[in-house]
Amino acid sequence: MENLIEGSAAPQFEGVTQDGRILSLRDFKGKKLILYFYPKDNTPGCTAESCDLSENYDFWLSKGVDVVGVSPDSASSHQKFIEKYGLKFSLIADTEKKILQAYGVWGEKFNYGKSYMGVIRTTFVINEEGIIEKIFKKVDTKDHTNQIVKELNF
Repeated sequence: MENLIEGSAAPQFEGVTQDGRILSLRDFKGKKLILYFYPKDNTPGCTAESCDLSENYDFWLSKGVDVVGVSPDSASSHQKFIEKYGLKFSLIADTEKKILQAYGVWGEKFNYGKSYMGVIRTTFVINEEGIIEKIFKKVDTKDHTNQIVKELNF
């Protein structure tokens, strides 16, 4: 997988959501999409990021932007996560890591001097034509909405 850059076409994807629906990039044609990749449901940073985006979901919709989260957790884990925190958008269960790999966000991570494979927290803002408008590699989990708004002048 080559490194994705701003201005390139977003890789097509198709995945199963928390409620068993199939969601693909084609479903968002004509709309902007915040596609965010996070390591694990119910962990502090991932919960903060997801809740921040969900609390501002009506704002995003008013701007013609939808939000979808992706992690390697199962659909049932996503369903519980959504119910526990009242998340307003879909989460894709990428248990086989196909979408993660297509977007280059499954890779080597380091923690306490040990390396392991995992999700590299990243957000892609994809425009109405499926082009990557912005990539956030350093995500402010507690204030991600404002981070995106400031960068893209929403």
